Amino acid sequence: MTTHTLQTPEVDLVYDVHAPRATDGGHRPLFMIGQPMCADGFTTLASYFPDRTVITYDPRGFGRSARRDGRTDAVPQVQAADVHAVIETLGAGPVDMFATSGGAVTALALVTAYPDAVATLVAHEPPLVALLPDTEAATRATAVCQEAYREKGWGAGMAAFLAMTSWRGEFTDDYFARPLPYPAAFGLPAEDDGTRDDPLLSDRSAAVTSYRPDAEALRAAGTRIVVAVGEESADTFTGRTSVATAELLGGRPVVFPSHHGGFLGEESGHAGKPEEFAHRLREVLDDAA
Repeated sequence: MTTHTLQTPEVDLVYDVHAPRATDGGHRPLFMIGQPMCADGFTTLASYFPDRTVITYDPRGFGRSARRDGRTDAVPQVQAADVHAVIETLGAGPVDMFATSGGAVTALALVTAYPDAVATLVAHEPPLVALLPDTEAATRATAVCQEAYREKGWGAGMAAFLAMTSWRGEFTDDYFARPLPYPAAFGLPAEDDGTRDDPLLSDRSAAVTSYRPDAEALRAAGTRIVVAVGEESADTFTGRTSVATAELLGGRPVVFPSHHGGFLGEESGHAGKPEEFAHRLREVLDDAA
């Protein structure tokens, strides 16, 4: 693996290139992106693709990618331009792409703005609140997590977030009638460390969850788009947004092993089934070969 920095007036984008350890067989490079997840979140998944050049990166403002633009928000269109800049710098396009969570939103913005940059996109559980039938209630549920974070700190906010993302079905009155969970119920600290800059619990990622894909532009692009959902995510928040995204594009999501972090290894603390996940990803990518 080699590490590189792409310097722009706004940010130093740090990305890693994992060279194939075996004959690449003519495969396109595989770009893996998340948000707020950085490159290190894909270490295990990348290891299952020794026959491909794998590219990972830290989104602007996260991990090693330091911003100079004075902003702290995450905007899909801006991040899409960053990813495109890395692809252009490497001369690697079109690439195949596995994009998860907020990274899947970035990837949809990327295909919209740069329709020739990606050959096959696997968009895994994009958290697109705007596409849900209960958009207003889902937005309110997100606001409850942010309020818990502002008032009581990270542990309280994350406990509320985990309760929200594990709720099955629409956010009904029954959901909002429940008391907020104690952090200890999820093994989280109750102490408030005073910070309020967490990208999941603050409003810094509001543009990610409120993003509305341009279905016409996506369908017109040359990219093959596969929306992926974890088998354990059925009826949960990101499971429902995955279904809604696939339906927007005229199809159904492809089921992958495990949960929202199904590609994560043991080092993550919330491991999925990375070997099975990688096998499924390879099948989906090879279907387009």
